[in-house]
Amino acid sequence: MASSARPENSAAGGQNPKKTLGFIANAVKRKDSFIQFFAMTGILLLSVRSLGQKYRIHDLQEDTYALKQEQETLADRMKNIKQALLQEASREPTGLFASRLRRLFGEN
Repeated sequence: MASSARPENSAAGGQNPKKTLGFIANAVKRKDSFIQFFAMTGILLLSVRSLGQKYRIHDLQEDTYALKQEQETLADRMKNIKQALLQEASREPTGLFASRLRRLFGEN
């Protein structure tokens, strides 16, 4: 019995290298399939990355539009404040304050 146990162990030990060699041989035999698999995986990953960048660009365009709107609103507010200050300063009888504001604002 002891002698029959040894060949089984050596046979079991021999199957693992055969399986490894079988896998490698199979891979070499079907290398076109493996290359195609890796190429398709690469294309898939690039597509996912591209899709993420597309959505990021869209979000950035929305942010740009919102910032332009805010800039226009702030410019209008500044213009209205300027006009109100100049109008208030023009009510002063001496006109010194109005002339000083015009110089500050860069107006004639």
